[in-house]
Amino acid sequence: MQIANNSVVSFHYTLKNAQGEELENNRQDAPSLYLHGANNIITGLENAMAGKSAGDSFEVTLTAEQAYGPRQDNMQQRIPAKYLKHEGKLKVGQPVSFNTDKGRRNGTVIKVGKFSVDIDTNHPLAGQTLLFAIEITDVREATAEEIQHGHAHGVGGHQH
Repeated sequence: MQIANNSVVSFHYTLKNAQGEELENNRQDAPSLYLHGANNIITGLENAMAGKSAGDSFEVTLTAEQAYGPRQDNMQQRIPAKYLKHEGKLKVGQPVSFNTDKGRRNGTVIKVGKFSVDIDTNHPLAGQTLLFAIEITDVREATAEEIQHGHAHGVGGHQH
């Protein structure tokens, strides 16, 4: 079966930056799952998956625009420290999460003050060219429930 809209795709990946440094991989873990056509993964990667089948292995290089977008200077904000979800003392470069009127957001600490913290809310990989090595392990038809929910369900049902 080829990957198309409403396919559930299982895959292993290795992610590297343009300098060839490995940023992450899931090859020792269970494969990642996503519902194709539901915008559950970055657009460039989803486009590269279309038409592939279980057992296919390939590499794809994505520009920043195809991945997490360019870095935006206006994505910094000052937040009272008490609103950040974190453990221990805050440090520059530390990832944090916080609630907004548009839901939970993630950011990276860029400056720590006495009562407030400056946060960069760009995705940590924004502005970077990314190289993915993909191995597709399974492709199946989505269930009606998965299509209704807009995401894949793992073994045993929901994995939100």
